[in-house]
Amino acid sequence: MPNSEEQTVEIESSLQDWFSGAEKVVVAGIGNPFRKDDCVGVEIVRKLKGKVSKNVYLIEAETIPESYMQQIVVFKPSHILLIDAGIINKPPGTAQLADSNQLIRKTSISTHTLPLRIFCDYLTQTTTAKIALLVIQPMDASFGEGLTPALKQAAKNLTNLLRKLLP
Repeated sequence: MPNSEEQTVEIESSLQDWFSGAEKVVVAGIGNPFRKDDCVGVEIVRKLKGKVSKNVYLIEAETIPESYMQQIVVFKPSHILLIDAGIINKPPGTAQLADSNQLIRKTSISTHTLPLRIFCDYLTQTTTAKIALLVIQPMDASFGEGLTPALKQAAKNLTNLLRKLLP
């Protein structure tokens, strides 16, 4: 099993490659704010507010990313990054990048109203953007508010990484 430093290098490399050529980026944080670590994507977007260029459109999508489809299409992004907690069978706080093709095959990666694969399929048909999901392994997604310490640290690290990589 890789250690956390190796995991950090791996996700940094994956994101760096994925952001190659990015001009306009949508970053959508997905998750339920009343289910502890499930809200990690929304927390990362909140931490990015005021710290990115006008070429980045930040969305706190929570559990209804489909409500933002029209705004995303109008923004005309080159890249769309969805950030969400998901079971990837890795240590809590571990992040993994999955492209939209992987989402189509893995239908149970998320628990939201409209499956993310349908959301991504629609955006694939209506934009020319590269679409990916940054999945973060939760520790505790039971009812309650606030991230566990492992996910707080992961959110901080990923926020700093995204600030470095976003256009």
